[in-house]
Parts: sequence; structure tokens; C-alpha cells
Amino acid sequence: MEKQDLRIVYMGTPDFAVESLRRLVEGGYNVVAVITMPDKPAGRGHKIQYSPVKEYALSQGLPILQPEKLKDEAFVEQLRALNADLQIVVAFRMLPEVVWNMPRLGTFNLHASLLPQYRGAAPLNWAIINGDTETGITTFFLKHEIDTGEIIQQKRIPILPEDNVGTIHDKLMTMGADMVAETVDAILAGTVSPITQDSIHTDEPLRPAPKIFKETCHIDWGKTGTQIHNLVRGLSPYPAAWCEWVSPDGKRVGVKIYRTTAMPASHHATPGSIHTDGKTFIDVACADGYIRIEELQIAGKKRMSAPDLLRGFKLDDGFRCK
Repeated sequence: MEKQDLRIVYMGTPDFAVESLRRLVEGGYNVVAVITMPDKPAGRGHKIQYSPVKEYALSQGLPILQPEKLKDEAFVEQLRALNADLQIVVAFRMLPEVVWNMPRLGTFNLHASLLPQYRGAAPLNWAIINGDTETGITTFFLKHEIDTGEIIQQKRIPILPEDNVGTIHDKLMTMGADMVAETVDAILAGTVSPITQDSIHTDEPLRPAPKIFKETCHIDWGKTGTQIHNLVRGLSPYPAAWCEWVSPDGKRVGVKIYRTTAMPASHHATPGSIHTDGKTFIDVACADGYIRIEELQIAGKKRMSAPDLLRGFKLDDGFRCK
């Protein structure tokens, strides 16, 4: 079978999933439909917002399905009528067996980690938050338990000290698009030899990658500088690590922090206490030194460097981070 004859249904929602879909479309693969999340209102005006995958699918004239529930009988019948040979999932949602088990060649998923590590919704974030120096991508066939299916392909990349989740996202998005096409080609050629995740030996315990919530992003200044610095990197630029600045008179202002430097030092300062000259730097005490805040955003203002913020915001050592 040639690639233009292979009937593919593609499932995805965010930016990360667009690049792989684009690679398939521009590569001449036969994408017969795209499945993405339902439209949702966003912003103050509650204007209906399309997912990035829907925007791209519309630009290419691809059929689009947006089921509220993946077990809905009407949707399942629509999906069955497409007569897909293969389904591809990139950053979508958990599929019921009636969906993933439908195509004759199966359903494979692109996951942004080196499985079996970081099964779950936020693998990129957690790899950086945990201070890993390597990550990668995996394609695997879907089965019942989430992110546990047989591995088809894997590729690795280093996490550099200057990387954050935004830069790693973009690197893996491009690499992942290549791997999706390579995986389809291997399935077409009959050269796939998937391996079970249990057969991959690792000396480290398996780390999960649960969904990121607001409380996950709150900075605990009692932790070490490395831990706080990695939390900031693992959440920058989105959703961003945060804290509150509390003024001497008790007023609070929300602060998102995008870039930091950890500065080990011996001190007797209370974790969360702020040290600044009011002009060029903002340092916050932590368990084993200070965190220098390089880039941040306070409520109601745009993102900016610490010196730029200090030109218009009166900050002194009487403030503390909470």
C-alpha cells in the first residue's frame, strides 16, 4: 500500500500537535479526518476559540469532528464510517477502547517523554522541574492503561541549562513531526517491531507526569535554589511559576516569574525575604542562598526584566514573598 492510499485519522488539539499534522499533509499522506476538542469560549468577550489543530485543518480543507464524548454512539458511527486504516494521536485525550481499537493497523500516540518515564499529561514540565538533563519523544501503540503501550520508536535530546519548557516544547514538536512520519512509513513497510515498556531497564524509579494545577506552580521559598530555579524553568513561559509579594502594610500583588538565577550562599535570612537595591536586582532568600529574579510579570503589567520593573514599581527590603 502506498502512503496516499493509507486512510489516516488524526487526533490532536494544541500547537504541539499541529506540526505533526502539517508534516503528514505536506508529505502527501491521506488524512481523511481530524478529531479535536470542541470549540470553547475564551477571554472577557467569551469569543469562541478554535483549537490550533482545528485552525490548521480548516486551512487545509480537512474534515473535522469535535465530539463532546468519545463514547457517544453517533461519533463512534461517524468514525467507523471513515474506514481508517490507522489513527494517530498527538496531545489529545484518553481514548476509549471502542475508538483506539477500531483501525486495522491500530492507533499510535506521540508522547513527549522517554517512556516509561513521565506517563501523564505534562511530561515536558516535570522532566525540567525534576532537574533532568535529558528528555525525548516516543511513539507507541495505544492499549488500556494510559501511556503504557508497546513502544515503536524513541529519540533523545539533552535538556540544556538554558532550556525551559518553551524551548524544549519547540524542539520536540519538530522532532516529533519527523518521528510521526517515520512511524507511519515503518508501519506501511511492515518493519515495526514494537517492544513492551516492561522490557526497558531503568535504574531509576518511574516518575509520573500529572496535570499541572495552579498550586503546582506556587513557589515554596523554603526549598533549595536549584529546586526553585528548575520549577521556574519547567513552567516558563506557560503557565509560569508564581508567588505573591506582600508589602509592609499587608497589601499583596501577584507575581509570575519566568527567568531566574540560583545563587548559593550562607545566610540567616528568612526564606521568602526580598533583598533589592530598588534599581537593578531582586533577590529572594531560599533554603541555601538566593534566587535572583531576572524576568517577571506583576498583576496588571506586561512581562519585563527586573530592572525595567523597578523603574516603575517601588520595591524594598520590607516586602516578602509568600
